[in-house]
Amino acid sequence: MKYAYFSRAIFISWFCSIRDCKFCYLSSKENQSPIKDRRSLPSILAEALVCKAHGWPIEFISGGCDTYKSHELANIIEKIYEITGQKQWLNLGVLDERKLKMFKPYIDGITGTVECLTPGLREFVVPSKPLDKIEGMFEICDKLGIKKAITFIVGLGETIDDFKHLEAFVKKHHVDRITMYRLKPVKGTYYENAKGPSSEYYLSWIRKTREAFPSVELIAGMWLTHLDEVHLLFEAGADAVSKFPAIREFGTDHAFKIEEEAAKSGRKFQGSLTRLTEIDADKELMFFEWDSELKGKIKEKLTQYIALMESNIPKPLPYS
Repeated sequence: MKYAYFSRAIFISWFCSIRDCKFCYLSSKENQSPIKDRRSLPSILAEALVCKAHGWPIEFISGGCDTYKSHELANIIEKIYEITGQKQWLNLGVLDERKLKMFKPYIDGITGTVECLTPGLREFVVPSKPLDKIEGMFEICDKLGIKKAITFIVGLGETIDDFKHLEAFVKKHHVDRITMYRLKPVKGTYYENAKGPSSEYYLSWIRKTREAFPSVELIAGMWLTHLDEVHLLFEAGADAVSKFPAIREFGTDHAFKIEEEAAKSGRKFQGSLTRLTEIDADKELMFFEWDSELKGKIKEKLTQYIALMESNIPKPLPYS
């Protein structure tokens, strides 16, 4: 039996130095601060503990560009690696060789935010993300033995005929993973009045990608308003789904629906979005040589997350 899973991105900031991607929430956000719009380290690490306990592979560590200094990022990445025991993927913009070498002991791959590959359209949608910069980063990844991924958004104005551009790029750079999203119109952005792509159109991109690249890891973004299509995403070739607010929605009808949709597609769902796993924070953190204040704050944040997850589950709690 094939498996399916939920892939959880861990976001570490809501600041971005670019803020001109036409689809992005951050492009509509004013008065951003690289300090104030950071997440706290304890909240990030508590989330990593939740992911580990519930079998949610971390899709990537993500955030806006230029929020953290290199040593700060290295500290976050290293600690998530220590918690999970897994090397991580990064989605933090274009990173130079110095940073890639610094992060290499703790990372499996790097994500290039390609988003769109239709000539002319791409330059309009993401004017401050020149493709040659991403390709240059990928060349460094090849030299350092780091895997490569891309993000791609369906519904920005491309047509299915533009699949040839995606196919050529993936072949050229031997991309290991593709995360494909459907456009979600966001208020205050250029696309706020767009309808977003139809399920049929979105699925056609998933299907063609899988047919062209049988061995590439393929992750599909989903909307809460389109959960009926989740089984179709798996049937079309997606290995996992993402973009689900799993902590806030844990144990809800939406969470059960995703697991049911996986079963409907003939897949066995790895991990759980509905069954709470008890986490012994003291046991999890005891081997790390971190200061006691940080450990205490992680436990405090973890308690808040678990309380939120518990709030959706009938008593008695179904601990696994």
